[in-house]
Amino acid sequence: MRLIFGIFPLLVIPVVLYNLLALTSGGPIETTNAAGQLVTASVAPLAAMLAETAFSLPMISGVEWVLTKGDAIVLLAVTFLFLEILKSTSTGTATIINHGISLLLFIICLVQFLLMPNFATSTFFILMSMTLLDVLAGVIVTIVSARRDFGVGGDV
Repeated sequence: MRLIFGIFPLLVIPVVLYNLLALTSGGPIETTNAAGQLVTASVAPLAAMLAETAFSLPMISGVEWVLTKGDAIVLLAVTFLFLEILKSTSTGTATIINHGISLLLFIICLVQFLLMPNFATSTFFILMSMTLLDVLAGVIVTIVSARRDFGVGGDV
C-alpha cells in the first residue's frame, strides 16, 4: 500500500475532480439566440458553476467570507502539492516513477487546457500550473536530496 502511495501523484485527485465537474456539468459552447443565430460563448461554460458559493462564513468585521467551488478545488490542490513536495524528498525508485506520472499528468492538463472549452478557466490553469510545479520541484528536491545522500571518501 505504501508503494502505491509513493507512486501515485496526489494532484491527480483535484484534477480528476475538476474533470468530473467539467464533463458532467457546464453547457454547450454554441447556442442559438432568439433570432435563431448561432452564438459562441466567450467564456468556458463551467465558469459560472465554479463561481458559485461553496461555503460562506460571517466575519467579526461584518462582511461575509465566501469560498467558491473553484477556490475550494484550488485549496485542495495546494494541500496536495505540499504533500507531493514532502514525498519528493525520498530518493527511491517509486519517487522517480511518481515524477514521470506527474509529468504525464501535466501534459494531459496542458492538452485539456488548450483544446477543451470547459478547461479554459483560471481554476484549471492554476491546477495545471501546480502540476508543472510538482514536476519541477519534485525533480529538483529529489536531485538535491540524492546529492546529499551520496558520499565520497578520500580527497575526491
